[in-house]
Parts: sequence; structure tokens; C-alpha cells
Amino acid sequence: MSRTIKVLLAEDQAMVREALAALLGLEEDIEVVAQVARGDEVLDAARAHGVDVALLDIEMPGATGIEAAALLHRELPAVKLVVLTTFGRPGYLRSAMESGADAFLVKDAPAAQLAEAVRRVLAGERVIDPTLAAAALAEGANPLTDREREILRAAADGSTNAELATALHLSQGTVRNYLSTAIQKLAVRNRTEAVQVARNKGWL
Repeated sequence: MSRTIKVLLAEDQAMVREALAALLGLEEDIEVVAQVARGDEVLDAARAHGVDVALLDIEMPGATGIEAAALLHRELPAVKLVVLTTFGRPGYLRSAMESGADAFLVKDAPAAQLAEAVRRVLAGERVIDPTLAAAALAEGANPLTDREREILRAAADGSTNAELATALHLSQGTVRNYLSTAIQKLAVRNRTEAVQVARNKGWL
């Protein structure tokens, strides 16, 4: 008899998390041994329960699923990582793969497909939703530098250049230049549009 695959489920929406856990629990060879609602609780839970596979939603408080995946990949490299998303944003796929994810799937995929992905990543395969893969290829690479992304993220709350400069320990002129370059790269009119476009593409 094959051993049971121990799964950690990280999802901030309780109803979705419980539904996924119940569906996966119907599989004879899969057991959800830990559930967390925050990205910054993933590592401790994975360690405490000795999980084989972590299912990580992207949008979580504390840390994103991609950040949690990167941390798990570094600290517990034997754990297989499946990143789940509600949003088919092309940039998320690239970020997830760079973080060490073994699979990238949409959250509303059939339960049987998710269970099969769990088995496949444990067998050493990489599993990527074909629609998301095609969209990522069509979109191309993220044109923003790490610093441009950092400044756009910080600007998302409406902070002024002066406030951004203080928070990021940069001059106002440097902040203005980075924002201007990001706006040009994204072919938008202002920083608000730049933040929106970058988020929609999964680049922030």
C-alpha cells in the first residue's frame, strides 16, 4: 500500500480552504494535515507537521503564496510547492516558478485535477495550467526592475514622492525618475495606472 501524502493547505478564505480540504480528503492517498490562513504561518506549520506538499494561495495576509513558496524552497527544499491563484495573471506564473514552485494552477480547477497535481509533483514532475502558461508566454517578461517594483508597491497607497523618498531612503529626484521610467515602460499616463497595470499582470 502506498503511503499517505501529507498536505499543507494555505488559504486565507476559510470557506474555500475548508472546501479544498474536504475535497482532497476524499482521496485515499492524500491527507490535509495542516491548514493556515496566513502566508507567514506556512513555514512553521510545514515544519511541525512534516508535510510532503504545500498548496499555497497567492493572495494571503502576512506573506503572499509566492513569498511563502520561496521561503519553503529555501528552508525545506524537500517539500513540493503548488501555487494556486484565482487570477490568471501572467506575471504570477513567472514569479511562482522563480520562487521554486513545482506547480501553478487556478484555484477553481476540478478537485481531481488538483489531487493529480499533488501526486505528480511528488513524483518529480512540474505541473502548470496550460492556459496560464500560454498567457505568460504571450505576455513576455516583467519589464520592471526590482527597484521600480518596490517603488510602485510603495506608491500604491497614494504616498507622495517626498513620503516615498523618506520611506525608501532615496532622494525625491531618484523616486521621481524610477516612477517616470516605470510609467514609460508600462505605456500608461500616471503612477496610479502604472500600479494597476502592473498588479493586473502579476508584476508587483
